[in-house]
Amino acid sequence: MNAVRDTIFLIEPGFADPKQPGKLWFCPFCNQIEGVLARFPALSDAVEVRRVPFARPREAVIAALGEAHQALPVLVFADPATAPSDADEIDGRRFLNDTRRILEVLAERHGTAWPH
Repeated sequence: MNAVRDTIFLIEPGFADPKQPGKLWFCPFCNQIEGVLARFPALSDAVEVRRVPFARPREAVIAALGEAHQALPVLVFADPATAPSDADEIDGRRFLNDTRRILEVLAERHGTAWPH
């Protein structure tokens, strides 16, 4: 993971769920962030975006936050000191996994539109 930029982990859209075969799926929470990324392409230069498979274990997320924190989307702050006060913490890493709060932080820090 790039230590200079914050990192957003998202589930790759168009995934299969073995528990519900025969359909392709997307995560509606991740897709909200995908929409902002599509509308504000410069955001992908400001933050690292990592799309991971739906299936667990999600190794890239585990490497960043540990096995207990694989729920997505998640925004991991490169510098814990710059994380907002409401960010969660695990082993010195600060993160947010509330979609609306992630969108607010992206607006605050990177000038995207705010969620209404």
